[in-house]
Amino acid sequence: MKKVTIFTLLLISALAFVGCDTSDMASEDSTDSTVQSNSTVGYEDFDFNATDWTDATHSKSADANFTEVFDDTQVKRLDIVVSADRWQSMLDDMTTTYGAFGSSTSAPTVGSAPIGAPPTNRAISVLVETDEDPIFVPADVYYNGKTWYRAGIRFKGNSSLQTSWQNGILKLSFKLDFDEFEDEYPQINNQRFYGFKKLSLKNNYNDASQMREKVAADVFKNAGMVVSHTAFYTLYLDYGNGPEYFGLYTLVEEVDGSVLDTQFSSDSGNLYKPEDGSADFIEGTFSQNDFTKKTNEDAADWSDVETLFSTLHDGDRTASPTTWRANLESIFNVPVFLKYLAVNGIIQNWDTYGIMPHNFYLYNDPDNDKLTWIPWDNNEALQEGNMQGALNLDFSNLNSNSWPLISKIYEDATYKTQYDAYLQEVIADAFETTKMQTLYDKYSTLIEPYATTERDGFTFLTSSSDFTQAVSLLKDHATQRATAVSAYLNP
Repeated sequence: MKKVTIFTLLLISALAFVGCDTSDMASEDSTDSTVQSNSTVGYEDFDFNATDWTDATHSKSADANFTEVFDDTQVKRLDIVVSADRWQSMLDDMTTTYGAFGSSTSAPTVGSAPIGAPPTNRAISVLVETDEDPIFVPADVYYNGKTWYRAGIRFKGNSSLQTSWQNGILKLSFKLDFDEFEDEYPQINNQRFYGFKKLSLKNNYNDASQMREKVAADVFKNAGMVVSHTAFYTLYLDYGNGPEYFGLYTLVEEVDGSVLDTQFSSDSGNLYKPEDGSADFIEGTFSQNDFTKKTNEDAADWSDVETLFSTLHDGDRTASPTTWRANLESIFNVPVFLKYLAVNGIIQNWDTYGIMPHNFYLYNDPDNDKLTWIPWDNNEALQEGNMQGALNLDFSNLNSNSWPLISKIYEDATYKTQYDAYLQEVIADAFETTKMQTLYDKYSTLIEPYATTERDGFTFLTSSSDFTQAVSLLKDHATQRATAVSAYLNP
């Protein structure tokens, strides 16, 4: 992964940092385009005191405050202030990796005015293959009248990032790491945001409802799965010209942070983020490069994943199914995976395992030494989707040879019975039709003023009617999925 050295940026000049009047900022409505301009704070980049620092809001010793950060009852606001030079370095880095901004359209390139202008002739981007992340730069984050100092920010995403970029949409996803630059700035040693080290701001790519990431996570959580917490936020970003409305985002808890800390008894196990290649679990293909470690990175040990591969493909599966199931369950939390398949099948998420070899984590839970499946990145859920559509509930459209972790488990009669039971459980509770209709009504009422006032060049909507229509489709989808489950369980 690419790491940028902040001193490269700092040698350009001793930057005077731009701040903002947070007391005014906290009181502004997020849809108000007349947000007060920022004022210049008179200190050099390194010469500052973290005057807003409190144990509860900034310290590593504070417990993660889910009530404050992930509130389902309101749309909160984040402001990010980054110097013009650093913002330009982020744009230049994107240009180097993915080509000119708006290169799939007639939109202007980076450095031209005005970035964020509405693109025309939008085209499908030619995706660039890269293993490198966009660069981190330091920025100040403002929330509820307080400042978080020199937090690391970078663009994030894969196909959604580069497609948005190439189509001239500046509403890009961001990753925040609040102590990324603690070595350069001792004042922020172990800085946290109400107990959270890392957070993602997802841009709700290709989602006119702006709800799919949030609702899918809610369904997984209500079904008893380990999953990231989510909440709606508006984002304003100031890179030298005052705060600009970047749109409605979904704030997402990072798995390699508070998810492990709060939803498992220990965060000391191996956490993997499988991606591409052998992440499909085909026999004989395992490669360490496809199972990136997010914890214990210095320990060159992938034996748990290798054991999962060998056990999954062991001949006992047909010769002695009882033995095979026992061996498989000694390394892999099969019930969790079966419930995941049930939830994922009901909500219809095509952009994950079974069609695409990504968008999940595996965590070796120290409590039982079993690899546990954790869903991730659900913005494409709650629709039939692309790539020939989501998987059928009976996996009749699954390429069995390509996705053996599903096919081999579902072919086992004992596991199929358990999967069927989870389908019935989820459709009767976590995805019960009336409950889902109510949830869609609640969230659409909450976010409509922010979603429908996004600016040209910072939105995936062509008009406010796109939002209304998308919500209607989601509500229809909930009814359709209940019918689909009933048809599967009662052929």
